[in-house]
Amino acid sequence: MTYCIGMRLDQGLVFMSDTRTSAGVDNFAVSKKMFHWNVPNERAITIMTAGNLATTQSLISLLNERSVLAGERDPNILRLPTMFQVARLVGDTLREVITGSSPTGQTSDDQFGASIILGGQIKGGKPTTFLIYPAGNFIEISDDTPFFQIGETKYGKPILVRAYDRQMEFADAIKLLLVSFDSTVKSNLSVGLPFDIQIYENDSFSIERTKRVDTDDAVYQEISNGWGDALRDAFRLLPSYEF
Repeated sequence: MTYCIGMRLDQGLVFMSDTRTSAGVDNFAVSKKMFHWNVPNERAITIMTAGNLATTQSLISLLNERSVLAGERDPNILRLPTMFQVARLVGDTLREVITGSSPTGQTSDDQFGASIILGGQIKGGKPTTFLIYPAGNFIEISDDTPFFQIGETKYGKPILVRAYDRQMEFADAIKLLLVSFDSTVKSNLSVGLPFDIQIYENDSFSIERTKRVDTDDAVYQEISNGWGDALRDAFRLLPSYEF
């Protein structure tokens, strides 16, 4: 399992993913789940993956391989003119990988399934994010749905729904995402540190603002401990329910 969030703000996009992979309760490992493609001053694209590790690694390898000789391979992620067309390409490639891995063809509950968050901006278009399903179909982020989650989503969603504000600064958005991730880590062993974070500022066409948060990160520890204390204080302030 895993946990990834892609969020849209007025300032731009924020992405965060964990790095834990598991094959049973006693077999954990660290694996990167956030990947980038960048053509300075022209496009910045980020992908986060959840699901079968072999499927997601094959997807990323195919996208990379097909973009190496950009002048000879079309379509590819470095040449498509819009993020919508990139989403179609990623969806088609994901479906290709899953179908090729399953001996009986693709099914809705396929063990080779995976979900993708794709986000970024291509010059001439707006920054945007897509949620891509195992079947290759996808939806785009909107004012009604300003963030996407994949993986182990249920534990971290309540704080996002209550505290999200599209006008918040990047620093506050990261704090919000860290609380969401911390709640998930404390509830599910299949999600864990380190976390990868990326900020994309509108029209920057750059993915330089990235960071990995590990267990010894002082700010993360302060947020984690402070959130626990704040919840206990808030609970004590609520009225008791007598009957």
